[in-house]
Amino acid sequence: MRTVDAAGLKIGDEYPPRIMGVLNVSEESPYDPSVFDDPSEAAAYVDEALIDEGADIVDVGLESANKRFEVLSAQGELDRLETAIQTLESTSGDAVWSIETRYHEVAEAALDAGFDMVNDICGFADPKMPVVCEEYDAAVSKMASPPDLERPGAIESVDDIYDALAQNGFTDKTIVDPAFGGWSEAKTTGDDRETLDRLREFRGYGRPILVSINRKNFLREVAGRSTDEALSVSLAATSMAVERGAHVVRTHDVAETRDAALIGHEFTRERSRDSGLGVEELDVTTDREFARHSRRIGDGNEDPAVVPHAVEFTLPGPSSRFLSDAAERIEMGVYGGEKVLLVGTVTEYRTLLSAISDGPKPAIDAVAGVCDDLTAYDE
Repeated sequence: MRTVDAAGLKIGDEYPPRIMGVLNVSEESPYDPSVFDDPSEAAAYVDEALIDEGADIVDVGLESANKRFEVLSAQGELDRLETAIQTLESTSGDAVWSIETRYHEVAEAALDAGFDMVNDICGFADPKMPVVCEEYDAAVSKMASPPDLERPGAIESVDDIYDALAQNGFTDKTIVDPAFGGWSEAKTTGDDRETLDRLREFRGYGRPILVSINRKNFLREVAGRSTDEALSVSLAATSMAVERGAHVVRTHDVAETRDAALIGHEFTRERSRDSGLGVEELDVTTDREFARHSRRIGDGNEDPAVVPHAVEFTLPGPSSRFLSDAAERIEMGVYGGEKVLLVGTVTEYRTLLSAISDGPKPAIDAVAGVCDDLTAYDE
């Protein structure tokens, strides 16, 4: 996993999760507490509600990305940038400053004025964006998006998010964002839940991951909460996201999110790593995740079946013995007696199903069900 240095702030597996607090200078943005048009008031908010509460990064939005609003032009964003610059100059706290934009002209003007980082919500749909970020040696968060400056994050199938992140390549300091939220009419809350479930998959690019899940609809829907009531579900999801590999969490609720992220980080599985020797154990739980890493290193094997699954079977005595014998013959891991614990890959379970085709029906039905479930899990 690559470590990204954002103006001295290290972002990656070897460092704590970083908290990105939000400031908006866009009057149409829906979260009123974060919206300011007066630089001195905005600066006080940044110092007191963001940096003092634990924000490592301050992300400044120049316009709402809500699909209900007209998209500002680059000039429209530049007209609002001065407020952001004056706010940066008026704050006393120490943080990395990020500008949220889709235009390379805006990114360049902000970086010239002292910003450290870019949050590109259109994922390099502007092909000059990575060029500007590289020229300034700036970290850049790249959100999965169609190649269209007016449609940020509107990826309508979870299966397409991974490839969308690759449009127009990466810089040395790119952080990937799989794009949670209602960016298009076709994208459902179920899609967002699937994206969180598959978050480890986005580690396949070997780059840090940013998530923006604060009070999102897909979390509120689960618990039946309004936006004002949704802090608890956001915090639960934050811990899960960090445990699954997120490195930066974008939020309006800085102090609480910081705590939740640290809990997720504390219970992340320890992996063998020695950066000096170039050794890193990958966080892989499904064959699909393995395929992402395999493709990255150039192996080209898009359908490996290498991740083992442990399944316990409780079957009538004859069926249990028949299943154990068949599993041993194909050299699966077999444990137990009356209750049988089998350990094998999806391919091995499929092979086992063929090997018991003339056996007891309880064994056949049980293994067939496991094959269906594991195939669905990995596809």
